[in-house]
Amino acid sequence: MNRRDALKLSAVGTTSLLLTQHPMANMLNLGPLTLREAFGRDFKFGVATAAYQIEGAWNLDGKGPSIWDTFSHKKGKILNGDNGDVSCDFYHNFSQDLALLQSMNMDVFRFSTAWSRIMPEGQGPLNIKGIDFYHRVIDRCLALSIEPWLTCYHWDLPQALQDEGGWFNRDSIAWFSDFVEVLAKYYGDKVKHWMVFNEPMAFTGLGYMSGGHAPGIRSFKQFKAAVHHVTVAQGEGGRILKELLPDAIVGTTFSCTAVEPKSNAPRHQKAAKKADALFNRLFIEPAMGMGYPTEDLSMIQGIERWVKDGDMERATFDFDFIGLQNYFRSVARFSFWPPVFWANLVKANKLTKEENITEMGWEVSPEGMYHVLKQFGEYGKRIIVTENGAAFEDHVEGNFVHDSRRLDFYKQYIGQVLRAKREGIPIDGYFAWTFLDNFEWAEGYHPRFGIVHVDFENQERLIKDSGLWFKEQLR
Repeated sequence: MNRRDALKLSAVGTTSLLLTQHPMANMLNLGPLTLREAFGRDFKFGVATAAYQIEGAWNLDGKGPSIWDTFSHKKGKILNGDNGDVSCDFYHNFSQDLALLQSMNMDVFRFSTAWSRIMPEGQGPLNIKGIDFYHRVIDRCLALSIEPWLTCYHWDLPQALQDEGGWFNRDSIAWFSDFVEVLAKYYGDKVKHWMVFNEPMAFTGLGYMSGGHAPGIRSFKQFKAAVHHVTVAQGEGGRILKELLPDAIVGTTFSCTAVEPKSNAPRHQKAAKKADALFNRLFIEPAMGMGYPTEDLSMIQGIERWVKDGDMERATFDFDFIGLQNYFRSVARFSFWPPVFWANLVKANKLTKEENITEMGWEVSPEGMYHVLKQFGEYGKRIIVTENGAAFEDHVEGNFVHDSRRLDFYKQYIGQVLRAKREGIPIDGYFAWTFLDNFEWAEGYHPRFGIVHVDFENQERLIKDSGLWFKEQLR
């Protein structure tokens, strides 16, 4: 999610969310311990990536167009007119990139499969060259003793399926189920860790409600239908993986934000409850068999229109782990304004000191990570932090890339992960967002999240100071 879109989603009924200053947490102080020693040898450290953001090769070797190919080629949709046509060209550079990751002593490479690279029309005939590409990526990981963790869907729906309504169409449940079955069939003997979706709230909210992301639709009706179809598909995807791969470890990921009321006034507390229901509970609670949080979130009342007999049972699935993804916290306040979800309601940099803001306009709030870990720990599931990171300006000096603010960010946030783990929250992994500087959705190539710097002109890579810190800590 980018700064503009975080603000576009900032109205929740009569609620508006403000990104405001929070006292900085203490730096991670390990003393003589390394990260390996502090977290334990079984704790997994890795990086997270997404197919559209790094692969490039958007129309090579039989790949069909995705909604992001279409959306990024439309004028005015992406900052500076950027697109993901080439990006990091991971499609051709994966072997060297994974060797670089190994040199950084990381355990895990989290990646996603481009649906339209494997099934160009989203259903029907398979693209053997696309299937073979992910075989080569997985085989390279295994040869380097890196664990491949596969995300089935990271936002790049085939355009052919969007032409039939995308996630608004109930058939999307069957389309996705068939795709997951293909993935399990071809990669299940090699991949042991699976994630069904990446951040369903983000791709439904930004894609079907605010219109800031592909496919660029602004509709409460389509949003509610998409929420339900994705919720059912989430449960079905997990069930298919477990049925076909009984020994697989299956999870899914959620974008989370610690929500606080502006004050103890009842109206602000009610606003915070609404915001929490939307951003944190909307997709996980149906998976847990708790149904939708309609009592706290009036905007999704009426979702029953799309619920058919047996749907909520299909949506329920006993995931092996929760993938938790956190970047900032939110402060909720009551507002008399009507729900204009795509309006820029607030300017975060006017509310927070500039030195405490990332290039995405997000507040650096390590305590927020701690609070969402505590909150999600109450569900009683094993937790993996499947994304966490920050975009800051890098300073390239010869063969060195200095990113002290990003390094400070990681130390602060990982410190809060360690704090929660030591308090008994079952956290078993932490994946940095992200491995390589990449195409950052609607923000294009301006914000850099990578722990490896990418020169997009010549495709050269340089490990940043933050990446070197991980390398040293994970020896």
